[in-house]
Amino acid sequence: MKVFVTGATGFLGRHLIKKLKSLGYSIYESNSKHCNLHDYDNLCTELHNVKFDYIFHLAAMTKAGDYCLYHKGEQWIDNQLLNTNALKFWANKQPQAKLIAMGTSCMYEPSENQLKEKSCMLGTPEEGLITYAHTKRMLLVGLQSLAHQYNLNYLYFIPSTLYGDNFDLNDNHFIFDLVKKIYNGKYNNSKVTLWGNGLQKRELIYVEDAIDIILKLKDKNNKIINLGTGQDNTIQDFARCISNNLNFDPEEIFYDITKYTGAKRKILCINNLLSLIGKNYKFTSIEEGISNIIEYYKKSCK
Repeated sequence: MKVFVTGATGFLGRHLIKKLKSLGYSIYESNSKHCNLHDYDNLCTELHNVKFDYIFHLAAMTKAGDYCLYHKGEQWIDNQLLNTNALKFWANKQPQAKLIAMGTSCMYEPSENQLKEKSCMLGTPEEGLITYAHTKRMLLVGLQSLAHQYNLNYLYFIPSTLYGDNFDLNDNHFIFDLVKKIYNGKYNNSKVTLWGNGLQKRELIYVEDAIDIILKLKDKNNKIINLGTGQDNTIQDFARCISNNLNFDPEEIFYDITKYTGAKRKILCINNLLSLIGKNYKFTSIEEGISNIIEYYKKSCK
């Protein structure tokens, strides 16, 4: 089984490749040095003799925090280029392959209610993330358009926030940022300052669970699937869980309400997902997942 993975050096890419290797897949990777998605001709030249069974399109240009507020132009140009070249390569050179792509929960219009797949293209995404959100919407339109015209097959997953070990120590997605800040508060006497009042809610899915589900469903065709747990917690809840693990007093955490916090709540409706994988699917608990990333971070700091 031959597989092409874009964004191979990213968080999800690293975990996916490790899993695919354990299953005996023949893997080809795209990154900034090899099969660069910024250069379509180079991509075609390096892979001209290979026929893939699956293409996992994970590459995306984004960062956590307030990056999306100040780099809208860069995000639009870069992500549109990455997506266009990946889709063009699929349609022109690899029509036999199933393309499995990743969306983002921020493509949804903000809502206090669970977010359903049928509404992922409706309304206006959260203002601070609007550019990145629309590049993911355009990716879905591209998948649907090419599949319709050329009779191709795809899957489009919309994940909640992925987390797990083996994360980049410079990755500031909120759960990694919380671990690093509270760890430094515990062991380096640093002041722990978190953005917002801590009441904003977020949903996490452990990266190994996400990969397990993606591979279980890889042979479904032309579907949009929310990839989450259907459970969310406040930032304060996550902070308390981390603090308890590290024996740190959560009362010492300062919440800076002047900072950017994003949507008040983002939680995915997973009724569609559970109909495909079974209602009794056992997700990794928040406590276990957070314990794993703390242990990873501790080892990385030694």
